[in-house]
Amino acid sequence: MDFSTQTSAPEKIKTAALVVGVFADGALSPAADAIDRASQGAVRAAVKTDFKGKAGETLVLRSLPGIAAQRVVLAGLGPQDAFSPKVLASAYRASLSAAAGLGVAEAVSALAAVPMQGADMRARARLAAIAAADVTYRFDATLGKRDASSRPKLGRVALAVERSDTKEAEAGLREGGAIGNGMSLARDLGNLPANVCTPTYLGETAKKLGRTHKLKVEVLDRKQIEALKMGSFLSVARGSDEPPKFIVMRYEGAKQKPASRAKAAGAKTAGQGPIVLVGKGITFDAGGISLKPASGMDEMKYDMCGAASVFGTLRAVAELGLPLDVIGVVPACENLPSGRANKPGDVITTMSGQTVEILNTDAEGRLILCDALTYVQRFKPAAVIDIATLTGACVTALGHVNTGLFTPDDALADALLGVSRQVLDPVWRMPLDDDYQEQLKSNFADMANIGGPPAGAVTAACFLSRFAKGYRWAHLDIAGTAWRSGKDKGATGRPVPLLTQYLLSLS
Repeated sequence: MDFSTQTSAPEKIKTAALVVGVFADGALSPAADAIDRASQGAVRAAVKTDFKGKAGETLVLRSLPGIAAQRVVLAGLGPQDAFSPKVLASAYRASLSAAAGLGVAEAVSALAAVPMQGADMRARARLAAIAAADVTYRFDATLGKRDASSRPKLGRVALAVERSDTKEAEAGLREGGAIGNGMSLARDLGNLPANVCTPTYLGETAKKLGRTHKLKVEVLDRKQIEALKMGSFLSVARGSDEPPKFIVMRYEGAKQKPASRAKAAGAKTAGQGPIVLVGKGITFDAGGISLKPASGMDEMKYDMCGAASVFGTLRAVAELGLPLDVIGVVPACENLPSGRANKPGDVITTMSGQTVEILNTDAEGRLILCDALTYVQRFKPAAVIDIATLTGACVTALGHVNTGLFTPDDALADALLGVSRQVLDPVWRMPLDDDYQEQLKSNFADMANIGGPPAGAVTAACFLSRFAKGYRWAHLDIAGTAWRSGKDKGATGRPVPLLTQYLLSLS
C-alpha cells in the first residue's frame, strides 16, 4: 500500500474515489461542505433522502457536477458530540471497504481533516493507514487456485489535509503503514495451517526476515536447547515429531538517549538494555495427554499468535528504523499426545533450576515461556513483555475486546494502557496479588503448573512472574483477541499495534 497526502481543494482533487464525512445530525465535514457547494447541493440532497450519517454507514455518489473526483463516498461519522478516534477508525474502514468494493486502484480520504478532540493529525493519519491495511488484507496462501480478481485493487491511499498538517500526516501514515505491514505478517503466520507453519517454518521465516529487514537472527536446535538446560520447554516439545526451535531476533537501532528510553520503559535506574518481546510459539496445541475436545481444535493453530505478534512487531520496528534495541524471542514447538509426552504428575526442571509438577499438560504455554523468560536475563533488558494465547480463563474474564495485561509495575502498566488507547488495541489490567501464588503450591515440586479453576488467567501470570524477577516485566494474555471465530474466522494481528506504538513512544 502506498500512502501520500493531498492539499488541493476537495472539489479539485482528481481521484477515482474521494471520501468525505457527514455527521448523524446532517452536519457536513469541511470537505463535504466544499463538495456540496461546488456540486450545487448534491451532498445535502443525498443526506435528506438516502443517508443518515450513522457511524460506519457509506453512500457512493457518482459524476457530481463541478467535482473532479469520479465518485464521492459519504462516510457516516455518527453524532458530533460522540465523534472519537474509535468512530473515525470505523469510518475509515467502512469508506475504504466501499472504495475497494468499487474496484478502484486509488482513493483520497478527507476524514483525517475532520476536527476531533483526543487525537492529533499524526494519530488520525496513523489510524487511516492501519485501516487501509486491514480492509485490503486477504489470505489465500493455501488456496489451490488463487483468484487474483478477488484481491482488492486498492493500492494507493492519500489523505486530504491542510498544507500545514502534511508533515504530521505523513509521519502518521508511515507509522500506520509499518504497523499494518506487521499486522499482515502476523495474520499470515497465524492463518497458516499447522502442517505448514511448523517450528522449523517459523525459524526459516525469522531468517528471511533477518535478511530483508537487517535483523540478527539465531535459531537454536534441540541440541543447543538441551545445552541450555531448558528442561521445561523440551518437556513440551518431546511429545511431537516436529523438532523444537528457539528463535532469537535482534534489531539494533539504539543511537542516543538510552537513559530516556530506560526511564520510559519503567526502569528504576537509567540503562541501555533492550526491550525484549517473548512470544509463545506453540504451532499446534492438542493439549497433550490432557487432550482438548475435538470441537474447535482446528483453531489451535492460532496458539502461536504470540510468536506471530513478535515477528510482526520486529518487522514494523525495522521498517520505521526506530532508534532503540529490540529483541524478539520465540520458543516454538507443538503440544501433542504421544508415548514421550508429558504426563499429569510428572515433575520437570526448568532452566532456572526451579521444579514444576505438571497437573495438566494443556497448561503448556507457561512451560515454554518460563525457560524463555529465564534465558532473556542475559540481555539485561530495560523491560520484557511476553505475549501468549495463554488461558481460556482470560477469554471468560474479558471476552474478545480487551487483552489481559498483568504486571507488578505500575509505570509499565500505565505506559501500555496509554498506547493501547492511542491505536485502539485495548488492554485491561488484571490483578497479580501475591495471595494468588498460594494456588500454585505443590507437595512434590517447587510449584504446580496450574492453580485450579479460580482466577485461572491470574495464576498463569503468577506462574510466569516467578521466572521474571530480575527485570521489569509485563504479560499480555491474547487468548481472546488474537483471532476471530465463525464467519470472520482468522487471525487479527493483535497486539502488533499496541507493541509497536509502545516502542514508538520510547523512541
